[in-house]
Amino acid sequence: MNIASSPASVGRVDPHTVRIDLGARSYDIRIGSGLLDDAASWHVPAGGSAAVVVTNETVGPLYAERLTRVLEQRFSRVLIVALPDGEAHKDWTSLNRIFDRLLAEGCDRKTVLYALGGGVIGDMTGFAAACYMRGVPFVQIPTTLLAQVDSSVGGKTAINHPLGKNMIGAFYQPRLVVADLDVLDTLPDRELSAGLAEVIKYGPIADADFLAWIEANLDALLARDKAALAHAVKRSCEIKAWVVGQDERESGLRAILNFGHTFGHAIEAGLGYGEWLHGEAVGCGMVMASELSARLGLMPAGFVDRMRRLVERARLPVQGPAQLSAPRYLELMRIDKKAEAGAIRFVVIEGLGRAGVRTAPDELVADVIEAHTAA
Repeated sequence: MNIASSPASVGRVDPHTVRIDLGARSYDIRIGSGLLDDAASWHVPAGGSAAVVVTNETVGPLYAERLTRVLEQRFSRVLIVALPDGEAHKDWTSLNRIFDRLLAEGCDRKTVLYALGGGVIGDMTGFAAACYMRGVPFVQIPTTLLAQVDSSVGGKTAINHPLGKNMIGAFYQPRLVVADLDVLDTLPDRELSAGLAEVIKYGPIADADFLAWIEANLDALLARDKAALAHAVKRSCEIKAWVVGQDERESGLRAILNFGHTFGHAIEAGLGYGEWLHGEAVGCGMVMASELSARLGLMPAGFVDRMRRLVERARLPVQGPAQLSAPRYLELMRIDKKAEAGAIRFVVIEGLGRAGVRTAPDELVADVIEAHTAA
């Protein structure tokens, strides 16, 4: 069924919950409309002495005051830390600004950090929570589509290093994820498209029917149809919850969530963080990874065309940047955290809805890159 077919689907979406099952570290992902202003959204199992909202200079003016009003019903102190916006600031300097505020305010181990922002804020806040006093609770409040379907879920936290993306970090699970679909109303079109890359990836790696649904409903997603967005976020989180529940620390199965990311991270690092959005690099990377899957004899050529058309319809790049050569990609991919003993590991599609991790000869990888690089 095409969810976008009903005119009524543009409005409010009732909340629903996806559970991440990790034993004592289990938590809920709450998805729906109007959650930001609903005090019932913010029940955290462990009580806290203070709340610290970590946000950025773009999102903070839009939502920090609203969140603060709700948190003041639960905490005697609510503080706000606003960091510079963008991937270029996902570094030690920004991380230390969080620590500086926590220490200056005398925050203790019962302090709860709230990550109000996209993937950059979520990753840095989670890493700060993992490190401060050897661990304090934190809550994810993703304000981008990409963060709602991917980076806020699963406990990967990190900062970037000039030589590699997310190379310094920790696995540290949040106590709760609250995905309010209404905050996507203020998301720039480019950021919405970037988030669609992470939605798209779940189809080829785990759910062929979901891939077909995305193709049928892509226009509705781009139009911010709330029912379509709700289904996309919910199904993406269900798939990620299933994967993370089996492999929390990426020792095996969880690696399939990196479909397109090996190529994509090389683009981000090679251009300088922030030149391309993460989702833009992943979208292009998925086309390259699809091509590699076909050249390894795992998928038909028609699959590459299908992925290219879908990524392009999502308003994402399908050609890599002209200024990055194949040797430079290979150099960067060898220091990616997914490489092992210098061998580059790629997530490939072994059948629609089924992914695996393989190595490939450098010459073949270079051919794939050159076939998908802008002239």
